[in-house]
Amino acid sequence: QVQLLESGGGLVQAGGSLRLSCAASGSIGIILGMGWYRQRPGTQRELCATITRDGLTTYADSVKGRFTINRDNVRNTLSLQMNSQRPEDTAVYFCTADILQSGRGRRDYWGQGTQVTVSS
Repeated sequence: QVQLLESGGGLVQAGGSLRLSCAASGSIGIILGMGWYRQRPGTQRELCATITRDGLTTYADSVKGRFTINRDNVRNTLSLQMNSQRPEDTAVYFCTADILQSGRGRRDYWGQGTQVTVSS
């Protein structure tokens, strides 16, 4: 059993910063790729950033240059540093992990989400 738990969401003014964290626990096995997605009410989830096990990153154009994704393979944690935030960044942010488990195969896991609200 694997659980992902996000933290760090909250209220921030436009131009401010927040740092989101995601902690993986349980029978983790090997974590391959990890990422952050976000979703506004009534919309589809959209990719923000991904990071491989070796630390290679990709970013959506909407957050490139403002957000930074990082991971710690010893502590099994993931982070998203969000700078220069805009009202359109308001969303529920989700942590995801591609995990390989012995006898269970390869599967994507998702956290419960954490709310980020950016005020003008």
